[in-house]
Amino acid sequence: MLRRTKIPHNVLNAKNHAKEAEIVAQAGQRGAVTIATNMAGRGTDIKLGEGVDELGGLFVLGTERHESRRIDRQLRGRCARQGDNGASKFLISLEDDLMRLFANSTAGKILERTFTEGEPIEHPIINRSIERAQKTVEGQNYSIRKRLLQYDDVLNKQREVIYGLRNDTITTDEPRKIVFELIQEEIDERIGSFYTGKDSDNAAEVEQLCSWITSRFPIMISAEELKGMDDAQMAGKIMEKIGALYKIREQVENPETLKLIERYVLMRAFDKNWQDHLTEMEDLRKSVGLRSYGQKDPLNEYKSEAYKYFERLLSNIRNDLCLGIFRSASSLEALQEIIARANGDILQSVSSPKERETPKKRDDITLPEVKLAPAEMPRIGRNETVTICKGSETKTMKFKKAEPLIRDEGWRLKDF
Repeated sequence: MLRRTKIPHNVLNAKNHAKEAEIVAQAGQRGAVTIATNMAGRGTDIKLGEGVDELGGLFVLGTERHESRRIDRQLRGRCARQGDNGASKFLISLEDDLMRLFANSTAGKILERTFTEGEPIEHPIINRSIERAQKTVEGQNYSIRKRLLQYDDVLNKQREVIYGLRNDTITTDEPRKIVFELIQEEIDERIGSFYTGKDSDNAAEVEQLCSWITSRFPIMISAEELKGMDDAQMAGKIMEKIGALYKIREQVENPETLKLIERYVLMRAFDKNWQDHLTEMEDLRKSVGLRSYGQKDPLNEYKSEAYKYFERLLSNIRNDLCLGIFRSASSLEALQEIIARANGDILQSVSSPKERETPKKRDDITLPEVKLAPAEMPRIGRNETVTICKGSETKTMKFKKAEPLIRDEGWRLKDF
């Protein structure tokens, strides 16, 4: 329209973002017409050109009212900065979203009957309706921000715990302490889930516990060794064997290299599981609102589910640490040496006294060849649903959760 009437003007849009400050600064020159959004040029001082102040100063013409009174006041304040002359005027239609959705419909009907099409409407009812609509929108926005903050606080507390562990791993001189603390927690947790106490007659519980331990740590432990022990004695026995194996590792590995390996295993467990946890929490946040249809507070439901998710996150971190700490070494030769020494100690502990008096030569012990065979898996998206099975047990879940079970715990991919 301005181009048709041959009025020189500047348009501040995405094409001219580099010259935004320059264009806005020249808006106070005589005869200058600048078209911009209500957010453009904030922080840039508009200086009036020669003779502009005497003509009335800068004139700001708004084509609509913003849903926030603060934005309108900022725009209105551009016309009279630092005592300069200026004026402002806003145009609004009863069909604008602000008026149509939030303003008083009665006022709109009265004005429609009173004024004709195309006639400017200037009436106190309009101003009151706009202010009432803006207050309504601001109240809704405040409630949304407050609710979002409450959701963010839940995840932020979890973030503080994980980042605290992560920072301790980076800064500590003895990451081994963190490793053994997490292993101890996982052993205690597994004993509590597999074993119901020394008075139990169910030998299968102890067998399951021994099977889980030997699948994570290269140690030999039998149900007979744990028979008759309570939870604390059982945990102490298991940690004693793990500690003895780790001393063998300390003799083989370089101390500084071993610290790097410990940090690497810890950081990998933290980062991988935290990334998956963030994805799960985002999915939970999107879906928990539907629980309001069941007369449940979505925030309370979110907190409850988030606690369960966080417990599972910590369990996955500890499990990955137990799986990876003895499967990582500085070299294949170092790993073979650790296994050889561990096998030698095991053979010595189970041999008869006569056999221990005449130990076999090292050359007589044949070690199995260690081969690193990567698991072959089809190309499946992380969020695709798959079915996995182990014996008679079957589970259906996303592939990102099923992958570690297939790789580390003997589950097979059944359907995808």
